[in-house]
Amino acid sequence: MPLTAFAQRLVDAVGADCVFTSPDDLAPWLTDWRGMYHGNAQAVVRPRATEDVAKILSLCQSTRTPVVPRGGNTGLCGGATPDASTQNVVLSLDRMNAVRGLDTIANTLVAEAGCILEDLQRAARDANRLLPLSLAAEGSCQLGGNLATNAGGVNVVRYGMTRELVLGVEAVLPNGEILHGLRTLRKDNTGYDLKQLLIGSEGTLGVITAAALRLYAPTPVRQVVIAAVTSPRQALALYEWLFAACGARMQAFEFFTGECVDLVMAHVPDVRAPFGERHPGYVLVELADTADEQALAALLERVIETAIERDLCADAVVSSTLGQVEAMWKLREEISEAQRADGPHLKHDVSLPIEAIPDFMTSAEARVRRVCPQVRPFIFGHFGDGNLHYNLSRPAGETADFMAKHGEAITAEVLDEVARYGGSISAEHGIGQLKRASFAKYKSPLELRLMHEIKAVFDPAGIMNPGKLL
Repeated sequence: MPLTAFAQRLVDAVGADCVFTSPDDLAPWLTDWRGMYHGNAQAVVRPRATEDVAKILSLCQSTRTPVVPRGGNTGLCGGATPDASTQNVVLSLDRMNAVRGLDTIANTLVAEAGCILEDLQRAARDANRLLPLSLAAEGSCQLGGNLATNAGGVNVVRYGMTRELVLGVEAVLPNGEILHGLRTLRKDNTGYDLKQLLIGSEGTLGVITAAALRLYAPTPVRQVVIAAVTSPRQALALYEWLFAACGARMQAFEFFTGECVDLVMAHVPDVRAPFGERHPGYVLVELADTADEQALAALLERVIETAIERDLCADAVVSSTLGQVEAMWKLREEISEAQRADGPHLKHDVSLPIEAIPDFMTSAEARVRRVCPQVRPFIFGHFGDGNLHYNLSRPAGETADFMAKHGEAITAEVLDEVARYGGSISAEHGIGQLKRASFAKYKSPLELRLMHEIKAVFDPAGIMNPGKLL
C-alpha cells in the first residue's frame, strides 16, 4: 500500500523503520485494554530518541495533525486510545526504554518513558535501592503512562503518588521544543514547577520522554496481616490505631468487602479464604522496614493483639513466610480479574476524605439501591489514602448488557455522593474519555477555565490527545 503524503513526511523525518501504516500494523494500537474504545489512525510512530519525538510533533503541529501518546495500554479510562478521526497519529515511546543513570549517593534514577515499571523496580533493586511505585499492571505499564496519569498503587500511604517521586522531567512540547528538565535536585525554588503541569495531564500538553525519580532505601523485611472487620467504621478505627502505632513502617492499608472475597474464591484458582468463617469486610496491612525481621514481627503481633482486645477487628492472621505474604496479596490483587470473569461491571475509581469513607459507603449504597435494588457492589481499594474502587456488577440473572442500559443512572448517583462528601471522581485512573462529562460537571468553573488556558499556552493548535480530559 503506497504511503500518504503525510506518512511519507514522517518517514523522511524519522525513518521507515519507525512508521507503521498497514491495517494489520495499526489494529493493535486502536483499542484500549478493556475493549471499551475503538478509534482510527493513519500511522503509528515508534521513535527511538527524544530528538525524533521533537521532529514528529513539530511536523504534526505544522499540519494540524492530532497526536495520541500511548504507553503500555493498561489504562482504564480510554486515555490512550485515538478517537474516530482517520488523521490521528499514535505515538509510542516503547523503544525509548533506556535507564540513563542511577545514582546511589543522590538516590535517583533517570529513565526513559518507554521503560516498563517492573524493569525499573528491578534496576533499583539490583543497586540495593527501592523504587516504591507499585501497581497491578507493573509488568506491562510504562513509565510515561505512569507519569501522564499520575499513577497511584498500593504504596501511596507511605510514599505518595507518582508525582511525589519525580524530581525532573524531559518533555517535548507540541511545537517540537524540548524541555530539558531532568534535574535531580531535591530543592529548586525557581518559579513555576512546570513538570507538575505535565504529570497527570494525560498527554494533552506534551510528551514526557524521560524522568528523574527518587529512590529509597530497600525494605526487604515485610510483614502482612489480614484482619477481619465488621464494618468500614471498624476498619477506620483500625487504621487510626495502626498508623499511630507503626508510623512510617505502614506502607499499605487495603480494604475489601466479603463480597470481593466471595468473587475471588469463585473465579480464581489456588486462592484460600483467610478465615474459617466469612466476614463483612477485610483489611490487608503491610509493614516494611530496612532490617530486623524479628522486631517488625514482634511489633505487628503486639499491635494486632491490642487491636483485637480493643475491638478494632474481629480476627486477624499474620504472615510468617514470604509465601504467606504473596498469598495474602493475591487475595487482594485478583479482585479485578475476578470481576472481569464475572462479566461487565461499572468501575468507579473515587477518593474521599478517609474519615468519610464509612458514611459514604452507607449513603452511596442507599442511593444506588433506589435506582437498582439488586445491584451487586464489590468495593475495595487503598483505604489508607482514601481511594475506593466502588465497583458494581449487574444483578444475578440479568443479561450482560444490563450495565450498558442502566449504568449512566447508577454512576450519577455514585458520583453525586462522592461530590457531596468533598471527594474526587478520579483517584488514580485519570479522566481519559470515560470521565470527560463527569469532569466537566464536578470540577469548578474556575479550575476548568484555568486548565483550558494552560492547554492553550502549551498546545495552541490543539493537536495533543484530542477528546481526552478537557
